[in-house]
Amino acid sequence: MKIVNLEKDCLGIDVDFTALEQLGEVTSYGATKYEDISERLKDAEIALINRCRMEEATLKNCKNLKLVCIMGTGVDMVDQEYMKSRNILVANVRNYSTYSVTQHTFAILFYVLEHLRFFDDYVKQENYVQGRLQDYQASRQFTQLAGKTYGICGLGAIGRQVAAVATAFGAHVIYYSTSGKNNCSEYEQVSFEQLLTRSDIVSIHAPLTERSRGIFDEEAFKTMKATAILVNTGRGAIVNEEALAKALETKQIRGAAIDVLCDEPMKADSPLLKIKDSDRLVITPHIAWAAREARQLVIDEMGENIIAFQAGGARNIIWE
Repeated sequence: MKIVNLEKDCLGIDVDFTALEQLGEVTSYGATKYEDISERLKDAEIALINRCRMEEATLKNCKNLKLVCIMGTGVDMVDQEYMKSRNILVANVRNYSTYSVTQHTFAILFYVLEHLRFFDDYVKQENYVQGRLQDYQASRQFTQLAGKTYGICGLGAIGRQVAAVATAFGAHVIYYSTSGKNNCSEYEQVSFEQLLTRSDIVSIHAPLTERSRGIFDEEAFKTMKATAILVNTGRGAIVNEEALAKALETKQIRGAAIDVLCDEPMKADSPLLKIKDSDRLVITPHIAWAAREARQLVIDEMGENIIAFQAGGARNIIWE
């Protein structure tokens, strides 16, 4: 079968694609612009994508296409109704990044919570050599997670793993289900308003849907505690970035640690670029999912999806 990988570079150069290359005639491109999708897939039977748009405008001339494999879990780049109308199956990769995203969630949280940039600079600028730490401790205090309320927005596989780690740190976990479908007796389920008013940490792990888009708006930040920290390793558009920038500038919330943005790559006019204080805001470029082990698992799982398809079956298809 003719397999075209439109975005090979998104998984890096340190992973092994051998398992995929043995499944058919593979053509790979490091990255693909929107206007090149149609031409590159014109003869393909299977497409491998990460963020390339799969819709009528890009696929109407791709008459042989039978399967789209997403290098990840999110499916918001796919026009599902159009794919169904063409009988093109779409398979994603599930639960590959649970540990990677959980690890990064706490890495960026602690960066803000514990003022790590400040203290690292303090040592490297040789202030610690002069023994003046007591001059700074009063203005750079941090708290522990034990005894705090850790609020989770979206209790899927990643949300549950984050909840387990937060619990191990001694936090009380509450959660809000954006879909309304996740009911977990192990943790306290609350309304969105309760999540905002009660949480010391608000951690976003929900998918982007019409129910979750932009729910963290100006009103939401006004509702949160002034000492709260927002963490977002879910989807950027769940947060209104103008509102977040305003909340940080006016100190409506203590800080934010985010890995996802509304526009990726980040735009030069992003309101968040105005905030240079790493004590209040840290941004990483959508890398939470990208531990090497997680990226290799994406390749292995895509291979299994293709093998199942070639055998006449269906694996990880995104609709019933």
